[in-house]
Amino acid sequence: MRDRISLFEKAKGVRLLVLDVDGVLTDGAIVYDHNGNQIQGFFVRDGLGIKLLMEAGVKVAIISARSSKALSKRSRELGIDMVYQGEKDKVSCLKSIMTSLSLSKEQVCGIGDDLVDLPFLGKCGLSVTVNDAPSEVKEQVDFVTENPGGRGAVREVCELILKAKGIWQEILSRFQ
Repeated sequence: MRDRISLFEKAKGVRLLVLDVDGVLTDGAIVYDHNGNQIQGFFVRDGLGIKLLMEAGVKVAIISARSSKALSKRSRELGIDMVYQGEKDKVSCLKSIMTSLSLSKEQVCGIGDDLVDLPFLGKCGLSVTVNDAPSEVKEQVDFVTENPGGRGAVREVCELILKAKGIWQEILSRFQ
């Protein structure tokens, strides 16, 4: 983990937040109902953080190696239109998104939770992992959240970016 000044400087320039799903937006559990349908749980506070970030002009994309109807529904509810499911090559997908939005590495924050995410996180100017990630991942990123995946880690990163941009207090005042 890097020093706080450097972290805030990196967060200040973020224009795109890229999220993994299993272990980041969810707690990583894969649960099936009696019909074999996958059930995923999403933390409501993470959702509000995403919405506040998007209202502030930061784009949000989701890249997942797996596909699920629950993710499609949740991303529609949140207004996230850049959702890439079944992506085995997250690096190529990320590069394509960056090219289409004319963004540099320094303008991208990525959140992942496991070894398979390290290549994609390495292409982000601000790399983040969740508190319950393996130590090998924690050692390779700029920031490790205090909260675990699926339980506030995404919200924590959204707030970090909004605070670094100097607009968190303005957002808070809307709710007071």
